[in-house]
Amino acid sequence: MKPSQNDAEKASPADSLNEVDKRPESFKFLKVHDWTSDCRSVNNLLLHLLRKSGSVSSRTLYVWHLMNFCRYAGKTPDALIRLRRDSIERIVQKYADTLRPRSPRYSRTAILILRTFFRANGFKRAKELDLETYYVPPRSRLTRDYVPTRTEVFRMADLAGSPRNRAIILTLYSSGLRNSTFRALLYGDVASELESDQTNIMLKVYPEMKRIDPGACKGNIPYYTFICDEATQALKLYIKQRKEEYGDISDSDPLFSSNYNQIDKTLRAKKILCDRQLQTLVKSAAKSAGIIDWMHVHPHCLRKTYESVLRSPLLDGSTLDVKAQEFFMGHILPGSQDYYFDHSKIERMRIIYSKLRFERAPISNKFRVLKAAVARAFEDTGIDPEQTIEEYVKLRRSGQAGDLGL
Repeated sequence: MKPSQNDAEKASPADSLNEVDKRPESFKFLKVHDWTSDCRSVNNLLLHLLRKSGSVSSRTLYVWHLMNFCRYAGKTPDALIRLRRDSIERIVQKYADTLRPRSPRYSRTAILILRTFFRANGFKRAKELDLETYYVPPRSRLTRDYVPTRTEVFRMADLAGSPRNRAIILTLYSSGLRNSTFRALLYGDVASELESDQTNIMLKVYPEMKRIDPGACKGNIPYYTFICDEATQALKLYIKQRKEEYGDISDSDPLFSSNYNQIDKTLRAKKILCDRQLQTLVKSAAKSAGIIDWMHVHPHCLRKTYESVLRSPLLDGSTLDVKAQEFFMGHILPGSQDYYFDHSKIERMRIIYSKLRFERAPISNKFRVLKAAVARAFEDTGIDPEQTIEEYVKLRRSGQAGDLGL
């Protein structure tokens, strides 16, 4: 069980009677304003979280769990930290036991969060709470997942219902972006590459995305990935249709806007997709594609399909370097490997990405192999590989290639 998306909204104190307090319930209950609280004990917790990672989504989760525990105990946070250690241990353990029927993972998370709260308020070292956690079986999940095959993903895209939905499915699949990160993409993030006619458009992930969605850019890890040729064409078609329907798109507008028909049409293009909308869109596409377990196809499942592509043989029969696989997934490499992995050469990474087996048409794959080989041969020379191929084809047709020894 997780807090609602409204809990992720940035808190803003209602200093004026004319202003509506839009803070989530948990923030109001614990008197939280941004990263401070009128409750001293809660303020200590927030300072700890701010020093540790500054994650807005973590703050939301901790505050929500603490509110529920305070209601269970019938005490304020400041009153809780004045209790004896054995009394606190007894209350926390009983509270976690009541959550056990829902999920052992949920109970364990509650204990870890409450232990952090009390540790931030002096219960550490010799005073550390002695609590029993719960065994979580491997691969234990409350919700089932069905990871679609590549063929099923393309069928989902073909039957998604609109150019927008088709572009969403293919972009999710070929970029491997997480749900929150995907929804936080802005048009300005890809505008220049769309205009430069790139076949594999780059999608940047950066910490500032958290201003749009607190869950974006997990761990504040910046990286970039790309989308496949077919996703690029689908995205261009969607952008063209959107401009015809809504007019010009500004750089600050979401790349994939909401189609929520309960708001004014002029505002729809500026409203980002919510988590529920994206979940519904993916499930609906899976159902239309005839997937039996369509109810268990989530946006994150397409990230898993993407990972399987990264692990599969490339178009030239080789395999993608493990470091590149982890980078394209947005993971930090272990030890000092991340420091020495060179991801600064974007065009080189684009060439590597272009060898992944996304497309369903064999003839398309052959041309991609040719293009990748020519691009690698002329790397760092400034020579356009596509123009080189075109010039070679012209020479072949004119019969001059033989004279030049080609």
